[in-house]
Amino acid sequence: MTPAVNQNSTLPSLSGGLYAFFFDVDGTLATIESQPESVSIPASVRQHLQQISNLSHGALALVSGRPIAQLDALVAPLEAPAAGVHGAERRDASGHVHRHSLPGDIAQTLQTELQQTLDQWPGTLLEVKGMAFALHYRNAPEYEKSIMQLAEDAVMRFPALALQPGKCVVELKPQGIDKGAAVREFMQEAPFIGRIPVFVGDDLTDEKGFLAVNAMQGISVKVGEGASHARYRLDSVDAVWHWLGQLLLQVEHDIVGKESRL
Repeated sequence: MTPAVNQNSTLPSLSGGLYAFFFDVDGTLATIESQPESVSIPASVRQHLQQISNLSHGALALVSGRPIAQLDALVAPLEAPAAGVHGAERRDASGHVHRHSLPGDIAQTLQTELQQTLDQWPGTLLEVKGMAFALHYRNAPEYEKSIMQLAEDAVMRFPALALQPGKCVVELKPQGIDKGAAVREFMQEAPFIGRIPVFVGDDLTDEKGFLAVNAMQGISVKVGEGASHARYRLDSVDAVWHWLGQLLLQVEHDIVGKESRL
């Protein structure tokens, strides 16, 4: 993976344009925790998201590996369009949910086999997402190679599956599903259509989202270190929170300016 040529930590001003905002959650809007259920988003950040969504006429979506139900709980009371499980489930702005799923026999067989194996590796965790599985090893990094081999073997056995590495996690999901596809689907629908996409993420799972946004001449932002296709970079989750506050001020300033010219 090659870093984008013009990647830098100074994001361009978003004043004066119509933008569509897409945010990953873990490692972007929330700090990564050892247990997925321990993650939270500060009330002030949730309020900024709500205000930006309102001012952008709803053109703000969450694009995450988490199921939509978990995303709703993390950003409540905001209920935004969302792509959960990397796009395997997607709720559009009208509230309609589109779902991709694994065949029932594959899902049940996989869950049983994966759980039996991970039970033998202390500190690992199997997260069942309905249409995907996440194999976590943050608390047991010594099992990284074993987890990867287990996931690769599953993909070899079941061609309907795709493997998605992440930060101390490997996911098994339906083929053809990724965050880039989810962003492209949103951008074909109201209220996103015709706007300039902005995508902020931190992980390998976000790279296809960055590529999709780059192809649409949008703004792609990588959070943290590491090579990336993103064109811009923010150092940390704290930096994302600070930028959200600045972004809100920009959007509010634009609206006041437009109203004063009427």
